[in-house]
Amino acid sequence: MTFESFVAEHGQSLIRLAFVLTGDRQHAEDLAQSALVDTYRNWAKVSAARRPDSYVRKVLVNAHLSWRRRRWTTERPTEMGEAAAGLLPDPGDALAERDHLRTLLAGLAPRARTVLVLRYYADLPDAAIAETMGITESAVRATASRALATLRGNTRTTAAGTAPTASTTGRITAPGNVLEGR
Repeated sequence: MTFESFVAEHGQSLIRLAFVLTGDRQHAEDLAQSALVDTYRNWAKVSAARRPDSYVRKVLVNAHLSWRRRRWTTERPTEMGEAAAGLLPDPGDALAERDHLRTLLAGLAPRARTVLVLRYYADLPDAAIAETMGITESAVRATASRALATLRGNTRTTAAGTAPTASTTGRITAPGNVLEGR
């Protein structure tokens, strides 16, 4: 497989994964591009691997976590003020719920967010997540459990009328609905 055919086949899925990880289209494109540049430099080794897509996904996740660590020391995300929120059109309840979920995910620690995205968006088993992130399977399960508990607590404490809430079971599905623990 050539690098060009790999990018043609997997490029858009890498950008989608990066978007779910970052929550920002421009950062997602930069992150995917960075991962592909790093992959291209070592393409002879990567293409010889049994699953080059897993390798590239791991490069992307590592780049994301590295970016989040750097960003954490320099920037602090803030809530959008009421004046700015009034300028945005209301595209509907489904989009509002998806946005609310992204906000909740953004509030999680980078490792917790990455575990949930890989589990529910990329639909990877715990073993693949552990390999991608370089942690144990039990750490993946524990991180996912704590992250889901945090999300459930956040959805229950959201004031009525300010944002959509999860269903009464507190489950959240990706992308944009309600997650159920495995």
